[in-house]
Amino acid sequence: MPEGKIVKALSGFYYVLHENELIQCRGRGVFRKNKITPLVGDEVIFQAENEREGYLLEVKPRKNELIRPPIANVDQAILVFSAVEPDFSPVLLDRFLVLVEYNHIEPLICITKIDLTNNEQLQQIEQYAAQYRKIGYEVILTSSETEAGIEELSPHIADKISVFAGQSGVGKSSLLNVLRPDLDLKTNDISAHLGRGKHTTRHVELIHIGNGLVADTPGFSSLEFADIEAEELTYCFPEMAKQSENCKFRGCLHVSEPKCAVKSSVESMEIAKHRYEHYLDFLQEIKDRKPRY
Repeated sequence: MPEGKIVKALSGFYYVLHENELIQCRGRGVFRKNKITPLVGDEVIFQAENEREGYLLEVKPRKNELIRPPIANVDQAILVFSAVEPDFSPVLLDRFLVLVEYNHIEPLICITKIDLTNNEQLQQIEQYAAQYRKIGYEVILTSSETEAGIEELSPHIADKISVFAGQSGVGKSSLLNVLRPDLDLKTNDISAHLGRGKHTTRHVELIHIGNGLVADTPGFSSLEFADIEAEELTYCFPEMAKQSENCKFRGCLHVSEPKCAVKSSVESMEIAKHRYEHYLDFLQEIKDRKPRY
């Protein structure tokens, strides 16, 4: 039986890429019965009725999956944040990074609109970039207007499934248009009243950019830590996970425990203060979460 990858899902149809051809497939009833929802990014086995249409027979095991946006087998998340308009938000970036780390997806931080910054703003962005690079994250500063950083970004997309994610209005679609001009994706200006952009992307689709596949998604519609337990949060902050091995107590949450290596590292500025403060905020949010029954 032929195999392929779902690159688009729309109105109950799954578009499977097989040998550079798109086959429009429906799912068999067995998927509903077994509570399996095929996702964009899934590797599937299908039965072709003709050259253009067929039925999905089997979804192969996934290495990961996201619910919002609904996509599977993601290699990396390109987290797109603007330097200004809207202003760069470290707390929102850390929220995204926690969710990406929890799902075992490689993150890449892309800060856009650097052409709109003044010297002071650019200096602050570069300080943040240095802090995230110290943790081990790849950080690229870009501009869709001047095309700064685009050459640096392009090689990271090759041979991977990437999901572009970030706050509305930061220029995800503009960036994709620069990476592949024939896409002509719709972009919207930021609403002055709300201070954020309007959603312009309605469904998940994998598009070819260079030798890679990129999901232009409606973004993460939920940024809640619904599945993360308090004890797991440390491991979503790589620099804290590393230091926590030296804590006196196993299962240390780095709040008020004695001889905590993470708190010592914050005091010695080995761990950025803003990262630790965000960790404490997220930990409290998880502790305050209503129990699910």
